[in-house]
Amino acid sequence: MGVFHRHRHEPAGAPESSDRGIWALKVSLGGLLATALLQAAVVALSGSVALLADTLHNFADALTSIPLWIAFRLGRKGRTARFSYGYHRAEDGAGLVILLVILASAVWAGYEVASRLLAPITPTHIPLAMAAAVVGALGNEIVARVRLRVGWEIGSAALVADGQHARIDALTSLAAFAGLGGVALGFPLADPLAGLLITVGIVGILWDVGRDVLARFMDAIGPNLLADITRVAGKVAGVRDVYDVRGRWLGHRLYAEATISVEGLLTVVEGHRISEEVRHALLHEIPHFADAIIHVDPFEDVPGRHHAITAHHYPPRPDHDHAHPHGH
Repeated sequence: MGVFHRHRHEPAGAPESSDRGIWALKVSLGGLLATALLQAAVVALSGSVALLADTLHNFADALTSIPLWIAFRLGRKGRTARFSYGYHRAEDGAGLVILLVILASAVWAGYEVASRLLAPITPTHIPLAMAAAVVGALGNEIVARVRLRVGWEIGSAALVADGQHARIDALTSLAAFAGLGGVALGFPLADPLAGLLITVGIVGILWDVGRDVLARFMDAIGPNLLADITRVAGKVAGVRDVYDVRGRWLGHRLYAEATISVEGLLTVVEGHRISEEVRHALLHEIPHFADAIIHVDPFEDVPGRHHAITAHHYPPRPDHDHAHPHGH
């Protein structure tokens, strides 16, 4: 018995959460563009490759707001006959675009650093360049706090990853500051070496953020979250067992499927009521939960007795004593 009705409560991932995401992106886009433009002007004056690498990264970080903005706007649209789950997967696609932008900024910064190591140029206007690096650090930290707070609030992995990206950008700005300080103390190579450190940091960000974004795109879900779904469903009165629990994220909306077993002599109406109670409990107790499909089985003293018709289509499931092979 599958149930997939609209719930009267506002589910996680509703238009209001997308609006919050768009607000965070507006703030971060404006802040980072202002910071990067200021730094670019100082780069033109000083010739600092460390500050250039930091500026490129800040521009790239600002541009990552655009695909996420588009994705959040698409996520506000409802389901259609063709896109029966809506457009929420666009948010995960935006996460992949963010990875490509970070990669491009790493390649560009690395090229500039290699050029300056082979043909060193001593930066000028050191105090001004150091001040610009401090501005970059402060701007990125403010943006990081906005993105992370809203990302955790609405359950958006892409926005959280972008916030982590901005936070480490603040550290790379401080690395540029240190490199320029080294130049001021008489070590000209400190500037390109700081740029090299920043480039390595960008690659580290790419690896760290990439794992989370790609995992979400491939429908990875934390085992603890599945355990929570199982626990919440199992507490509902009338549920004898819970198994075949699955979950997936579509953007910042969490969907699940689960099979519950109930007493076999219950009526269809009673079984349906229990499944609705399970969905109701999940909507209230699981953060960012959007909806669930609940399959109802009659409780079996002899596992597999009620699934003999389809048992030969599915391999045995060793992960649960009562996990019956069926397609739900």
